[in-house]
Amino acid sequence: MTGVPKVTIHNLEVRFQVEGDDGAVFTRLFNKHIQAWAKLYEDACARAKHTEAERRFGDGEDPL
Repeated sequence: MTGVPKVTIHNLEVRFQVEGDDGAVFTRLFNKHIQAWAKLYEDACARAKHTEAERRFGDGEDPL
């Protein structure tokens, strides 16, 4: 998809204090936020695809 910049994380350090299993808490929070990000990304891709299909509609091409 165009318009959405690619992001490369070279170094990620996360520090937090929790009671219980730190790894499980990190995994739960990471999954929650990565799923939200993925939904936003998929929605943006779908909008871009729809917009491109609308642009091509008048050109006589199959929009799908």
